[in-house]
Amino acid sequence: MMKFTKMHGLGNDYIYVDCLNGIVENPSEIAKFVSDRHFGIGSDGLVLILPSAIADFKMRMFNSDGSEAEMCGNAIRCVGKFVYDNGLTDKKVIKVETLAGIKVLDMTVVEGKVTLVKVDMGEPILIPKNIPVNSELERFISEPVEVNGEVFKVTCVSMGNPHAVTYVDDVTKFPLEVIGPKMETHCLYPRKINAEFVEVLDPRTLKMRVWERGAGETMACGTGACAVLVASVLNGVSERKAVVKLLGGDLIIEWNESDNHVYMTGPATKVFDGEIDI
Repeated sequence: MMKFTKMHGLGNDYIYVDCLNGIVENPSEIAKFVSDRHFGIGSDGLVLILPSAIADFKMRMFNSDGSEAEMCGNAIRCVGKFVYDNGLTDKKVIKVETLAGIKVLDMTVVEGKVTLVKVDMGEPILIPKNIPVNSELERFISEPVEVNGEVFKVTCVSMGNPHAVTYVDDVTKFPLEVIGPKMETHCLYPRKINAEFVEVLDPRTLKMRVWERGAGETMACGTGACAVLVASVLNGVSERKAVVKLLGGDLIIEWNESDNHVYMTGPATKVFDGEIDI
């Protein structure tokens, strides 16, 4: 029997398991099982909260297809809420180890519960081979990429995980279910990619949808929102701080000029606790 908590960041929902005093065997297979919205609990994936030798906590996350991901901005905000609300820490600023490095979380607490989390997402990675993208260019900004017989201008950014950002006139009507999976698996991307499609409402407001690597379309993607802001600055269509509007709600993203770090602020919400026979 596995105890769990279901949480979401703007509708990007995961199953969270406290592994500070125990382990979960075969997390990849368990992620596929619990994520199933008909036969499991229903989620975009599984998040394990573990001890760390170099930070306050360690996060491992698995997509709904069982693949392990480097990082998720929405998931890590919920990790902060989980450890604080459950008394696993009394600190409002914590460090969390991820496969994308250590992230610093600054939590807003109201009546003993975390309501908002600001995450230092670190510096964006813009060198194609480090994203990774199969390109010899110094940066991959507004480059033509053919998908499904159509050419898109794509900007690639890594926030610890890879993103391809494309601007469209109407993101609501955009055929994401057709283009998203083909962009994800394009031969340009040796580890596949998260594909964001963006409509610029004004220089301080960006509207996006995301096709997440290993999960399909999700309600929100924190690292994707960060990548969108960075790409938008590089393409000259936004300011360095903007509201990014996702299907699940809004995130405030800032690319700080002084330290080159990207900061993400948004909510974290608990849905329910439970137990499941695995």
